[in-house]
Amino acid sequence: MEPTTIYTPGKTLNEFIAQYGDDPRYELADGELIDMEPTGPHETVSGKLTVGIGIAIVQAKYPWFMPPTCLIQPFAEIATARRPDIIVLDETVLANEPLLQRQPVVTLGRSIKLVVEVVSSNWENDYARKVEEYALLGIPEYWIVDYRGLGGIAFIGKPKQPTFTVCQLAGDEYRQRQYRLGEPISSGLLPNLQLRLDDVLPL
Repeated sequence: MEPTTIYTPGKTLNEFIAQYGDDPRYELADGELIDMEPTGPHETVSGKLTVGIGIAIVQAKYPWFMPPTCLIQPFAEIATARRPDIIVLDETVLANEPLLQRQPVVTLGRSIKLVVEVVSSNWENDYARKVEEYALLGIPEYWIVDYRGLGGIAFIGKPKQPTFTVCQLAGDEYRQRQYRLGEPISSGLLPNLQLRLDDVLPL
């Protein structure tokens, strides 16, 4: 998505959820409203990824699903609510979520199997801050889908090119592996996944 910060200092998480909880256009970072400004190509990539992940989940017969609108509250004391492009939840443990019966918000890392961010112009968050937040929550896998090769050289190398990064949790940090065009993507979470970066690019 193409994020734009709308400065609303001090917006609380409850205020954000009440106004924007079911609106996929917005997330909250440190009390500031972020307009995600989704584009057509971005939504194309997200949609194709959703299909691929869904097929792998069904084939494996896992009790997982992908809600259309869902927020992650990574830290109770900070007014931040992340809205990944794709989130995979484990239905068997959702009864333990303190907010989910009333609000589309998950707070426990064990409820989440996978998060996916499709990289936009604000790539720094996807490659840096969200890597830390999702690892601290204990989310087993995090995919960074940089279909335009926007990320910094420190993250995707040189020359910059479309890159699919799979982050797998090892202890309290992610171990990262990168895939380029034409390479089959390997997921410890979904061993039967049949996906390449080429499969999700816009036509």
